[in-house]
Amino acid sequence: MKTKTFNQVGSLHPILFFAVVYIVALVLSVFICSSLFYSCNASSTSESSAKTSPVSKEVASKAVVAMR
Repeated sequence: MKTKTFNQVGSLHPILFFAVVYIVALVLSVFICSSLFYSCNASSTSESSAKTSPVSKEVASKAVVAMR
């Protein structure tokens, strides 16, 4: 009857599995946190920051006439 020999890599399987799971979770968390950080601190191009020219009186009077 033969005795069973265990492969040393097989005995490290649980340790290697949790190390890989930890590395994948770490990479995903860094990606998610950095994308949230950049989306929260992104410079917005709202109407208040855009430069607009003042409305002339002629255009304003036409708008009033159109609304009546």
